[in-house]
Amino acid sequence: MKNRKEQVMAFVRKRLLYWQSETNIHLVRADMANLRRGIGKRPGELPQLWELLFRDFPEELMSRDGNPTWEEWAVSGALTLYAMHQQGSEQNVHVSGKRLGIAIGSLAAGDEDRMKAVQRRFNAFATAKEMPECLHHLRGLVQLLRSEGIGLDYAELAGDLYEFQTPEGAAKVRLRWGQDFYRTARCQERKDEENV
Repeated sequence: MKNRKEQVMAFVRKRLLYWQSETNIHLVRADMANLRRGIGKRPGELPQLWELLFRDFPEELMSRDGNPTWEEWAVSGALTLYAMHQQGSEQNVHVSGKRLGIAIGSLAAGDEDRMKAVQRRFNAFATAKEMPECLHHLRGLVQLLRSEGIGLDYAELAGDLYEFQTPEGAAKVRLRWGQDFYRTARCQERKDEENV
């Protein structure tokens, strides 16, 4: 049996695959528009998102007390941000294997001033305590990724957002984000120096 993080990631992958393979472009656009309305909202707050977020959602991951579960926050956050990132893009912005720290590190590479600006935003996101604050900061980072045409693995993001909420997981996720961020930024700097 899959653990909860794996279930969250599998659910998001399934949703992304559905939108990528759906031939009715009008249906996909409508789903994306509805999802964008949910950015930063509590899971379940908007009835037009219930089907998009909860159809086929594993029963054991659903709230029993009216407060969103960690899993519901993670899925809702990842899918609504995916919809924002995908808006106006002809190619799929979900890039398997491109974890958050790697994608954000790509933004920062090559320019010291830009590195500092991205680093400030990334640090504000990574040190957020509650999911609404975390998703607020993450929204700004995803907007930067969209403006630069940089993709992101949204199933991995959902898994990270789930783990980030757990007491034992937050430190692990932050470490992974930081390592990926600096490794990517420094690697790109070295490539740029070699090309000079």
